[in-house]
Amino acid sequence: MNQEQLQTIIFAELKTIAPESDPAELSPDENIREALDIDSYSFLKVLVGLNEQTGVDIPEADYGKLSTLQAMTEYLAARIR
Repeated sequence: MNQEQLQTIIFAELKTIAPESDPAELSPDENIREALDIDSYSFLKVLVGLNEQTGVDIPEADYGKLSTLQAMTEYLAARIR
């Protein structure tokens, strides 16, 4: 799975919790939660959705590492099977 495919999955998951947003407008290093004004529970739902879509387990200890689009994409790309 390439980065473009991963971003498509990430954008789709973000749209499920922030349907009025346009995740494609996020800059790669912008904090996703702040930019989309989503709470920690909604962000957890995004991470669970990413796990379901990619098969990548995301341990709770890594949640803080996934605050930007770039970090999320790189994290998933490094762990995709």
